[in-house]
Order: sequence, then C-alpha cells, then structure tokens
Amino acid sequence: MIKKLLIYTLFLTLTLFVGCTSNEENSTYFGGKIINPKSNFVTLHSMEKIVDTLFLDKNNKFIGKLENFNEGLYYFIHGNENQYIYLEPLDSLMLRLNTWDFDESLVFAGKGSKRNNVLIDCFLEEEKDYKTNYKFNKLEPKEFKRKTDSLIQLKIDSYNNYIENNPEETFGFKSLLKVALTYPIYSRIERYPIVYTKYSKTKEFPKTDTDFYNYRKEITINKDSLMYYSAYSQYVKNYLYNITYSLGYKPMTNEYSTNFTNDLLKTIDATVCTPESKNAFLKQTVIGHFYRRSTCNIDEKVFNTFFDLSANKKDLKQVRLLLNDSKYLKKDTKIPNFTLIDFTNGNHSISKIIKNKKSCLFFWNPEYFSKNYISSRVKYLSEKFPEIQFLQLKFGYDSLDRIDNLDIKNQFFIDTKSEANNFLTSKMPRTILVSKKGIIKNSFASISSKNIIFQLKELSEK
Repeated sequence: MIKKLLIYTLFLTLTLFVGCTSNEENSTYFGGKIINPKSNFVTLHSMEKIVDTLFLDKNNKFIGKLENFNEGLYYFIHGNENQYIYLEPLDSLMLRLNTWDFDESLVFAGKGSKRNNVLIDCFLEEEKDYKTNYKFNKLEPKEFKRKTDSLIQLKIDSYNNYIENNPEETFGFKSLLKVALTYPIYSRIERYPIVYTKYSKTKEFPKTDTDFYNYRKEITINKDSLMYYSAYSQYVKNYLYNITYSLGYKPMTNEYSTNFTNDLLKTIDATVCTPESKNAFLKQTVIGHFYRRSTCNIDEKVFNTFFDLSANKKDLKQVRLLLNDSKYLKKDTKIPNFTLIDFTNGNHSISKIIKNKKSCLFFWNPEYFSKNYISSRVKYLSEKFPEIQFLQLKFGYDSLDRIDNLDIKNQFFIDTKSEANNFLTSKMPRTILVSKKGIIKNSFASISSKNIIFQLKELSEK
C-alpha cells in the first residue's frame, strides 16, 4: 500500500516535470526527487562514462532531457550509493528515494517504470534470498544442487510469467531480466566449493558430479555492456576464480598465493575476450590481492604478469606507481617526518603526533573508501585495540569533509606540499603501522584485510 501511494505521488511529480514538454516526442527524460539528499546532484552513467550530471532544485527534484538516447542498462549515483536503471528512447522515467533507506525506498513512475520496478524488486529479492540461502553452503553437493535447481526453476517461471504478460518488452531488456533473476544463483553455485570448505572445516573441495555446472552451457561471460551490472560481473568473477582453483589449488581464505594470483591473471587473459572487461578484471585482481595480503612484502612476478597482459595505459601507470609506493618505506626503519593539516587549517608534524604512541596511520581517498565504511571499520579496530592510536589522513584538503562518529582530533589532511606525497604517488589508500619509537612495523597494510587484525595484535603486544 505504501509503495502504491509513493507511485501515485511520483506520477504527480512527473506531471510537474515534463507536462509542459510532452509534445517533444523525440526526447527521453530521467528525473525524480531525493529525500534527505547527500549532495546537490545525481550523475547518470553508461558503463564507466558519465552521461549527464543532474542538479537538484530547492525542492530536491531533478530532471534531465536526453537526446539521441540509446536503449540499454545505465546506473545513477547519488552520494556514495548507486542503482541500475534500464532506459529506452522516449522514456519519461521518474524516481523517488530516501537516502536513509536507499534501495528499499526506491520506486519508479512514468514511461519505463514497470521494467525498472521489476529490476529493483529483483535486486531486493536477491538480497533477501542471499541471507536466507547462504546456509545451503553447509549441504553436501547433491543436496545443494537440488536446492539451487529448484530456485533456478522458480526464477525461470517468474521470468516466463513476466514476459508472457509483457510481450512488448525488447530483446535487450528480456536478456537483462533473465540475468537479474538467475545469475545471482549461478554465482552462488560457483562460490559453493570455497564456502563449503569454510563450514566443513576441511582442507579439500567437495567432489561434484559432471552436471554440477551444466548451466554454463547457456552462459556467455563476454558481454561488455553488462560488466558494470553487479549480478553479471560477480558471476564472471566467481567463475574465473573457480576455474583457477580447478587447476589444482587448495582452498585459500585470508590471502591468495603468488602462484594462484599469477594463474588467475592468465585465466582472465585466456577467458575474457573483450579488451575493456579483460583489463578491468586484471587490474581488480592484482590490486585486490595486493591489499588482501596487507603487506609490502610482495613477489613482483604477479605485477610483471599484469604488466604483460594489460593493455590499458592508465591502469599500467597506476599499478606501477602503487608498486613503487610499496617500496618507498621499509619495515624496521624510522618513519620520515611529514606535515598534516587539521580542521582549523593548522599545520602539524607527524613525528610529534605519534611520539611515544603505537599508531595506525590510514591514508584514504574518497574514490576508494566511503566515510561510512571508514567510520565503522576504525571504530571496530580501535575498540579491539584501545592501546593503538588510529589516525585518518585524507588526500587533499577540505575543511568540511569530516568523518562522522570518529574523533576529529585524529583526522587530518595531506595537501600537495606534504612530504607524504613521496610515498603516495598512486593516490591509493595505504595503512602504516608504527611502534612507540616511530619505527615502521608494516609499511603497506590494509584496514579492509583480514590480516590487519593479526598485524595490529602484534603491534599492540610490542
């Protein structure tokens, strides 16, 4: 009932937005209203490209008129959250959402709304299914397969029912809808072996029948247009990992071995055909595994494989900078002095701030970490290790860009003049663990890694 009332409200909003331009039959419109906005604009994206930036008015409404528009999957971003939409020429798609409950409150109205409400319902249903069905990973392979086959059939039935009642839908949307409904289940099947070992506490993967992955016959993993759709990209990722594990590797949890990462990069190169998607997966893998290890003690073999396989010049440059950054500071050496700026525009010396204090220095970039995540993670770690000082050091200066729920006295900025830029050339996040005497104990840790707990514990005991 609530959703119906919201939809009715949206139709009134739609009339206000586009009623005066309804005769312009060649235009596509995208707009809506944001409750409790996190910024004054919404960006519309096609893959990695920004299609338009739409600013909110005084009533927190926005509207965009899109000319010569192509049918396809898009996504919009507001604040640090995003969601997908499927647009067709001549659509007049309006949304309404409350940022306090972003996905659950999202509802569409106007031309094109039916298919987009179906997509958001698929997303929310999958979130619920994931939590409910995660326990299936405890089952033996045959029983797990029986359960997931039943789920897949239910999704196919839902798909057929929708298509039967909406024969006007395009081939493109039909294909996307089938992905939205079924690929999350396929993704869980690909992930099953590694999660099963976690629950069974064995060091061996379960033995599966030849038909365990029979759905693969109907799947393609080379659709560039869907690589930015999480249901699709997550399946491809899980598939690539599963294929690499099948080369003879044992289950891994906290970090991946150098040989596994190297073979995964080669699997990506051999399996993903489209250059853009291949380059994206290569970069995601080499950087993701590096941060997962939470140390600068690396084998350059992996990086060299990445340099050989990637064809993206921007990615190559950034990863080379990351590699150089990891070499700049050494374990068991004194941390170099550098300047910081506080929220009153005052300059501070890092050597004075950390003097006689065991410290965790977290250099962060909003491009990679949201403030909500940092707040949650730092609060958890600082409560677990109260004897360690946790400092948050942001790239760039913005006196209004404070992380809520964290002590402002522990938050600083790194401007372009700071000596810290010597080891932050990649502009990627970095965590440095320092002893009471200012000696580096880990020069390239990661607060998102499971290994950080062991590393902080070791620091706290010294």
